[in-house]
Amino acid sequence: MTLPAAISVVTLGVTDLERSVAFYQALGWPMSSTSQPGTIAWFRTAGATLGLFPTEALAADAGVPEGGEPVFREVTLAVNLGSREEVDAAMALALEAGADLVKAPVTAEWGGYSGYFADPDGHLWELVHAPGFTLTGDGRVEMPA
Repeated sequence: MTLPAAISVVTLGVTDLERSVAFYQALGWPMSSTSQPGTIAWFRTAGATLGLFPTEALAADAGVPEGGEPVFREVTLAVNLGSREEVDAAMALALEAGADLVKAPVTAEWGGYSGYFADPDGHLWELVHAPGFTLTGDGRVEMPA
């Protein structure tokens, strides 16, 4: 047996579930009807499902101690977009929704264009146009074998 190379759910620990739900809804992300208000929220994306779960509950579920104040977690999440203009527009939307600007979009040394924002709990999101990546009609990245 092998472990399937299929990330199906990404769950973020959040300090204020209602605030985080409002943030992701302000981005225009559709929340699933399977969400349980006050307990957990699920958002449908083009790839994996995004879960929002109170930090202390997520730590308890995993059987690990809660980490305290948000710090760089050595993880970023990315949304690939079709153009530089889409990156700029998405960054403006994220900032309007309450994100903190971490790095304004710039031309990258590898020829792409990207910037970073932090959600209300400090989770880092990269908005990127990567000319070498092919996007499917529903926004997923199509990688060669």
